[in-house]
Amino acid sequence: MMRAFRLFITTLALAVATVSARAETLVFAAASLTDALSDVGAAYEKTGKPKPVFSFAASSALARQIESGAPAAIFISADEQWMDYVAERKLIEPSSRLQLLGNSVVLISPATDPLNVKIGPNFPLAKALGTGKLAMGDPDSVPVGKYGKAALENLGVWADVEKSVVRAENVRAALAFVERGEAKAGIVYATDAAVAKNVKVVDTFPAASHPAVTYPVALLGSAPSAEAKDFYAYLTGASAKDIYRRYGFTVK
Repeated sequence: MMRAFRLFITTLALAVATVSARAETLVFAAASLTDALSDVGAAYEKTGKPKPVFSFAASSALARQIESGAPAAIFISADEQWMDYVAERKLIEPSSRLQLLGNSVVLISPATDPLNVKIGPNFPLAKALGTGKLAMGDPDSVPVGKYGKAALENLGVWADVEKSVVRAENVRAALAFVERGEAKAGIVYATDAAVAKNVKVVDTFPAASHPAVTYPVALLGSAPSAEAKDFYAYLTGASAKDIYRRYGFTVK
């Protein structure tokens, strides 16, 4: 965990240096948005604008960095709680906050060793795992982990599998455990499973089993720059929404 934190700090420092050197917009965004937002940034650059700089990580880690003074201009969280966290500290432009996207939560397994279970009340997940591990974002802080834990609790199986859980730092780390065959199963967003290699979607968790997955976005600071406002308008506009849909997100 400490190694991962140091890596995140190093990545953040490089992003900040890049922004300072090129006067570009720094965007903090949930790790599950990596592919879609990278395409949005590239499309924005093709309009003749400076390409934004992205820092992707767990929403919890990003929110705490914002609280510590990281010079991000835009924040996109994978849940409302971490946006509330920065809003309560008066670190966003309140009028800019909106729900941008939605997603689904799925159970995955390695494609070469697929699980054969159907999600439902008291489904036999522990039996299917055997001695294997269940990879998911840390349910104490990472949004996808919180959604996953809520679903497993509501379905009556959390107590049976809790000891098998590998707590990943973000959804992409959980996905990687399954891709490498280091976990028997994982809980990720549908959009992450769609871009992954060597994994199979076992089933989708019922939407009613967990809080709705939402991605709120907001400008940061009391006086956002013109560049930040311009990119914010683009990433909440029609062209960007077409890209989100292509990656499987629900557009709000």
